[in-house]
Amino acid sequence: MMSEAVHPAVNRALRAANAHDTEAFLDSFTADGYVDDWGRVFTGREAIKGWSDREFIGVEVTLDVTDVTSAGDTTTVAAQVGGKGFNGPSHFAFTVDGDRVRGMKITG
Repeated sequence: MMSEAVHPAVNRALRAANAHDTEAFLDSFTADGYVDDWGRVFTGREAIKGWSDREFIGVEVTLDVTDVTSAGDTTTVAAQVGGKGFNGPSHFAFTVDGDRVRGMKITG
């Protein structure tokens, strides 16, 4: 489920994750971008890559988007997560800065 409500930067990040394209996923973030995975924060390209290699794209994540809400510079995506790591429902709050993702916060 993708719609016009999804910011283009968020769309790029989601598509890259589902395509298992680490470089495109990393390119969707600002230089000082971060991932907050249930309170564990990974800031900058190398830290995000290490996290993703272990726990996201590296375990062949799939994100089946079920709902999208937007408020200000934040787009929250509800998704059914699949792959060889965590499986189940999750929420991803993307904070956008211009044409890139500044932050992706993962919660339940």
